[in-house]
Amino acid sequence: MPHEVVTVTWEGRPVPALIPAPLGDVGPLGADAQRDAARAEGVLTAGVPQHDARLEVAARLLLRAEGVASSRIEAIHAPAELVAVADVDPAVVGPATEVADNLRALDSALAQRGPLTFDVLWQWHRILMSSADLDAQFHGAWRDRVGWVGGPTPRHAAYVAAPHDRIDPLMRDLVEYANAPAHEPVVAAALVHAQFESIHPFADGNGRIGRILIGWMLRRHLGLAVPPPVSVAFLRDVGGYQAGLTRYRTEGPDAWVSWFASTLEQAARAATGTLVMVAALADSWPTRLVGVRSDAAAHALVAQVITHPALDVATAVELLGVSAPTARAALETLADHGILRPADVPNRGPGRPRAWWVAGELLDLLTR
Repeated sequence: MPHEVVTVTWEGRPVPALIPAPLGDVGPLGADAQRDAARAEGVLTAGVPQHDARLEVAARLLLRAEGVASSRIEAIHAPAELVAVADVDPAVVGPATEVADNLRALDSALAQRGPLTFDVLWQWHRILMSSADLDAQFHGAWRDRVGWVGGPTPRHAAYVAAPHDRIDPLMRDLVEYANAPAHEPVVAAALVHAQFESIHPFADGNGRIGRILIGWMLRRHLGLAVPPPVSVAFLRDVGGYQAGLTRYRTEGPDAWVSWFASTLEQAARAATGTLVMVAALADSWPTRLVGVRSDAAAHALVAQVITHPALDVATAVELLGVSAPTARAALETLADHGILRPADVPNRGPGRPRAWWVAGELLDLLTR
C-alpha cells in the first residue's frame, strides 16, 4: 500500500507531508499478522457470561478505565475521584472535566447503532472538545491547517499529516471501509485506527477519537457489548504504540497489526481479571454493613454504588426517595464502613461547596 508524499507550506517554507493509501488498497496480510489477529479475536469473543449481571455491570465500569487511560496518553491527568465527580457534575472545571468529556464521547460511540458517518464523528468530537481549549469553530469540524504529530512545529515534527484539502476523500474512504471492512474485525480495527491517526483530520483530539473508533469497530463487527480498555494497554507501552503507528506509515500494516492484536489480547485478559475483582468487591460491600439496622437507607444505597461511583446528597435522595437528612446519614454510614470516602473537590466559587462521596476502592481498582 504505497503512500504519497506531497509538499505543504508552513510559514512560507516547504514541509513534506504524507497522504496514506486508501484502506481499500490494503491486500491480504502476512501469516504472522493474521495469526496474531485471530488469536486476539478468540480471547475477545470469550466475552463476559451474559447471565452474570454483576459482571455485565462491572464491564460497563471498564469504560471509565478506557477513557481515563486514553486521556493520560495525551498527558491529560486528573485524580480518579475528581473524574468520577466531573462525570456527573458539569460545574467541575479543569483536566477532570476533559477526561469526563472523553468518557461521554466513548459512551456516545458505543451507543451508536447505525453506520459510521461524518456527522457521527463530528458529534463525538464535539462531546470530546466540550471543555477543551480549542476554538469553537473546530469543534466537530475537520482542520483547515497543517496537522502534525510530535515536535513544536511541522518542520521539527515526527510526522506531518495530509493537507486539509485531502481530508474529505481520505475520510470518506475510511468511513466506507469501517462500515464494511474487507478484513477480519481485529485487523479492521487496527487498520482504521492507524489510518485515522495518519489522516489526523481534527485540529485536536485525534488520538482520543481514534481510540474511541477502536471500541466502535469491535462493538459493531464483533458484537462486544463493552470492548476491553485497550488504551490501558497502550498506556503501558506508549513507545511501542507510537512506533507501531510509524511502522504502519513506513513499512506497511503487518507489524502494526501484530503489535495491536497482541496488545488487544493483553487488554482483554487483564479486563477479565479486573471484572472478577470488581464483582467480588461489590459483593463484599453488603457484608460490611453488619450491625447497621436492616431498615436503614444505607442497605438500599449500597446496591447503587457500583453504578454510581460518585454520589452526593441530592443524587442519593433521587435514588432512594428519602429525605436529605436520611440520604446524608446513608452516605456517612457507607463512608464509616469503607465503602465510600469523601471526595476532595475544589471549591468552584463562593458559598458552601457541594459535598461528594466516591467509591474509592472501586475507582482505585479500575485506574491502577
